Amino acid sequence: MNGEAMRPSVLIVDDEEPARRLLAEYLAEVPEVHLVGSAKNGLEAIDLAKQHSPDLILLDVDMPGLDGFESLPFLPPTSVVIFVTAYDEYALKAFEVNAVDYLLKPVSKERFLEALRRATLRMQSESPRPNLKLRDDSRPLGRPLNRIVIRDGAKIEIVAASDIECLAAQDDYVEVFFRGRSSLCPETLASLESNLDPDAFLRIHRSFMINLSFLSRVQTLGPSKKVAVLKSGREVPMSRAGDARLRERLKQH
Repeated sequence: MNGEAMRPSVLIVDDEEPARRLLAEYLAEVPEVHLVGSAKNGLEAIDLAKQHSPDLILLDVDMPGLDGFESLPFLPPTSVVIFVTAYDEYALKAFEVNAVDYLLKPVSKERFLEALRRATLRMQSESPRPNLKLRDDSRPLGRPLNRIVIRDGAKIEIVAASDIECLAAQDDYVEVFFRGRSSLCPETLASLESNLDPDAFLRIHRSFMINLSFLSRVQTLGPSKKVAVLKSGREVPMSRAGDARLRERLKQH
């Protein structure tokens, strides 16, 4: 094994070229690590991370297209993540309360070296936090997802929450039904339930959640079996608890 392979590898992800260059300059002064790539958006980050499996990712939060939070589920679960952000003090509380590493722009060299030192220690002593847990802990409160990211083969696509008809748990993924088709996203139904707008989406079964704007009617199929019939004609199973939640929600409107 050569010396470079033994050193922790780092991937920089930031849509601003001066910010990428500054972080690269800081890294160049730290011989204990080596830079394997630099990405200007979330899609590039996913491709480079797949190629290099970096030990550490310096991940910008606010990027056009696919932002840092949306990229997380597609990044290697073994990578330690340090967020790079221009968030204000209020929004940073989510990071601080959950002990999430972050760098506040403009990034000072001293603060960068401190974050890198902590990340290196963590890489040596413990497993990284699961990406979905990291994302959910870091997302500012009161900001429900207005879109989710799916993978259709090799293609990654952004789907507006308002286009989602329903969601179905599929092992470690969720099947998303939208615009007459479906695809998988690397989420859990519980994570999506906690992050989508609760006024728009409702869990009606352990394995199913619907967008209420697509609900047509509830149909009884037997003494203890009901389905939610969506405007497309799709029938979604309902549990007793889900039926009760739906009836309570409909009372409120």
